[in-house]
Amino acid sequence: MAILVKSFRRSWPGVEIIFRSDSGFCRHMMLDWYDKHGIKYIVGQAQNGRLNKLLESTMEQVKEGYKVSGEKQRYFTEFLYKAGSWRHERKVIGKAEVTQLGENPRYVVTNLEGNSADLYEKMYCARGNMENRIKEQQLELFADRTSCHKWWPNQFRMVLSSLAYILVEYIRDKFLLGTELAAAQVGTIRLKLFKIGAIIIRNTRRVRFLLSSSYPYQHLWGIIAKKLALE
Repeated sequence: MAILVKSFRRSWPGVEIIFRSDSGFCRHMMLDWYDKHGIKYIVGQAQNGRLNKLLESTMEQVKEGYKVSGEKQRYFTEFLYKAGSWRHERKVIGKAEVTQLGENPRYVVTNLEGNSADLYEKMYCARGNMENRIKEQQLELFADRTSCHKWWPNQFRMVLSSLAYILVEYIRDKFLLGTELAAAQVGTIRLKLFKIGAIIIRNTRRVRFLLSSSYPYQHLWGIIAKKLALE
C-alpha cells in the first residue's frame, strides 16, 4: 500500500486516496498507517458482542418496524468504538437490518465524513462491483493461472490477463454501446465476439484467414472491426 500511495501522490499530488475493503483488511496497523499518512478509509468490521450492544437500541427499532410492516427494515447509525488493539476510538457505522431470514447487523469503520446510509450504501457497498470485475478477470481471462513454481512467470501471466481485460473493457465501453453486448461480461464477449471458427489458408504469396460464414454475430463483429480500424 505504501508503494501505491507514494506513486499516486507523485503523479497526482493533490489527489484524495480512499481505501475501501472488507473486514479481512481491518487491522490496527493498517488503520494507524492510514491515519498517519492522511488516507481516507471505509473498511468492514466483523461483528462482536460489544458492537452488537452499541447497535442494540437501533436494532430494536428495526425489529419493531418489521413486526408492523412484515417487510425488510434497515436503519443506520454511527458511534465511536475502540477495539482492544486500537490506539484510539474510531467512527463506526452500524447497519441494523431485519429480513424474513432474521437479524443482519453489519459494521464499517471509517474516517470519512457524511451521511451514514450514503457512506455505507454508496461508498462501501460499491466495492461489490469492483469485486465482480476482479472475479470476471479471474474466471474469464485466467488470472488465477498462477501454478508455476517461480514468481516472475506467474506475474507475467497476471500482466497478460490484466492487459486482456483492459482491451475487452475498452471495446465494451467504446464500441459495444447500444448493442446487445453493451452490458455483457468479459466471458460472454470472448465467447460470442472473439471465439470464431476459422480456416487459415497459406501459399507462397499470401495467407488467407477465412471466418465461418455461419457465425451469428458477424454483422456486429464487422461494425466493431470497422470502428477499430478508424482508431
